[in-house]
Amino acid sequence: MSADTAPEESGDRFWTGPVAGRRPQGDPPRDGLAGPSLTVFVGPAGSGKSSLALAYARHRHAVYLDKDALASPLVGALLDAVELDPAARDESEFYTDQVMALEYEGMLAVAGDNLRLGREVVLDAPFAKYLADPGFMERTSRAHRWPVGLPLLVVQVSVPADVRRERLRRRGLRRDTWKLENWERHESSAAAECRWRGARVVDYDNSRDTIDLAALEDALALS
Repeated sequence: MSADTAPEESGDRFWTGPVAGRRPQGDPPRDGLAGPSLTVFVGPAGSGKSSLALAYARHRHAVYLDKDALASPLVGALLDAVELDPAARDESEFYTDQVMALEYEGMLAVAGDNLRLGREVVLDAPFAKYLADPGFMERTSRAHRWPVGLPLLVVQVSVPADVRRERLRRRGLRRDTWKLENWERHESSAAAECRWRGARVVDYDNSRDTIDLAALEDALALS
C-alpha cells in the first residue's frame, strides 16, 4: 500500500500504512498504571475513525474495542438467518430496533470489565443513534459499573463528504454498497453531534492522506 493512500479501513479491516509527522511527545501509560480512562472515536463510515483509533490505542498501549470486529460476523449470520441483507442493515428496522443495541451492549460490557481492571480503553464505533442523547453515557456507566469519575474523551472524526464518499468507493466493502447507492439518506444520518454530559468532545478533521498522531495529540491538547 502506497504512502499516499487515505487513512481508512481497508479490505482486511485496518490501515497498515505510514504514520506521518513527528512522534507524539511523552511516554504513553503502560499496563493501566495511569488509571482507567475511556476514549471514544466516533464518526461516519469512511471518516477513517477506525484507522485513527487503532493507531492511537497502539501508541497509548490501550485496550482497543471495535464494535464491527466484535459483532459483525454474528450480526451477519443473524440477518442472513432472517433473510435480510447484511450489507443493507442500515435500512432494516429489525437491525436498528432489535440488533444494534445488543452490539453496543456487548462492547460496552467488555469495556467495563477492562475499566474496572484499571485499563485505558479506546472504543471505535459510530454511536450515531445515541450521540444526541445527553444522558446516554451516564446510564451506560451505571449499567456496566464503570469506575466513578472516569475521564471520558470523545474524538469526533470528520472529513468532507466528497472525500468520505471517495474513500468508501475505493475500499470496496460490501457493507458500503447501500450507503453509496442511498448517499443523501446516509449522509443525513451521519451528521449527528455528540451531546453526552460529562464528556470532553474534540472535533478532529481527518482529511490528511496519512495518520498523524502528533496532529491528533495537538488537537487534544488545545481543546
